[in-house]
Amino acid sequence: MPILSRETTAMIKPALAGLALGALALAPFAHAERIFVSNEQDNTVSVIDGESLEVIEVINVGRRPRAMAFSSDGSELFVAVGDDEAIDMIDLETLQVVRSQSSGEDPEVIRVDPNRPYIYVSNEDDNIVSVLDYERRTLVTEIPVGVEPEGLGISPDGRWLIATTETSNMAHIIDAEIMEAVHHRLVGARPRHAEFNHDGSKAWVSAEIAATVSVLDMVDTFDVEHTIRFDVPGVPRETVQAVGVQLTSDGRYGFVALGPSNRVAVVDQQTYEVLDYILVGQRVWHLALNADESRLYTTNGVSGDVTVIDVENLTALQSIPVGRFPWGVIVQP
Repeated sequence: MPILSRETTAMIKPALAGLALGALALAPFAHAERIFVSNEQDNTVSVIDGESLEVIEVINVGRRPRAMAFSSDGSELFVAVGDDEAIDMIDLETLQVVRSQSSGEDPEVIRVDPNRPYIYVSNEDDNIVSVLDYERRTLVTEIPVGVEPEGLGISPDGRWLIATTETSNMAHIIDAEIMEAVHHRLVGARPRHAEFNHDGSKAWVSAEIAATVSVLDMVDTFDVEHTIRFDVPGVPRETVQAVGVQLTSDGRYGFVALGPSNRVAVVDQQTYEVLDYILVGQRVWHLALNADESRLYTTNGVSGDVTVIDVENLTALQSIPVGRFPWGVIVQP
């Protein structure tokens, strides 16, 4: 191999540096994750940068935004705007509302079918779950359920949908192939949220007034096989209200937002033992894990902020101010 003179090396180094910079410019830019938070009383969605943990954008949406979901291709964010009886659709490139679709009365919770361009909507005032085609912008069907539907959960394969009804105290299990509720199970008082585990074999249904989570078998019986109860030491019993639920995909932890108790419960997914309670902001409502499940984000309605929790160490890292009465949270990787 020839040995280069100092003069030749001095000439080559800047050229190599230029090539390296050019290669970096051509390489794909690694975007930090973005966290979207619906602010129920501000009619906005706050966008938090996952690296700086600061609000980088505020998107104006319709009146009373609550639940959110991504389109199957990840290009849009859907936001249920209850007082407008619509689903606002945000382009994730421009962060602008590009269209809106009628949803039926008082949409609160929405879920997206993993196999079809369908949005499932809990219509609280109509006692139905509406099914919308977001590509054709049409109503597919309406599924009758109990009184005051609230939460929705969809299995990973899209076969099963669970609708919780607050006044009926039931979890209605809908067969998504025939669009019909085929099983009805009593759960705790005022059920709020339904969440499937990673393989779809179990579903966790939270009950606000009962302060419980009912675990349903989703393979054989569709019955409640276990009830998890929460009792935070030193906290008035009536403030412990189970709402949002998130389950890690490795089957290790379940996280349950406990409302005005200002705590998130940490539950062992296998034994159902309550392991810990993490102090967060005031009236914690909903939760979202990020893509690698290293962080959990909570919406705290009364304090108007988001708490960031380190999942490995089960500690609250910091609080991020957002808008008034943050309701829902969802993370885009």
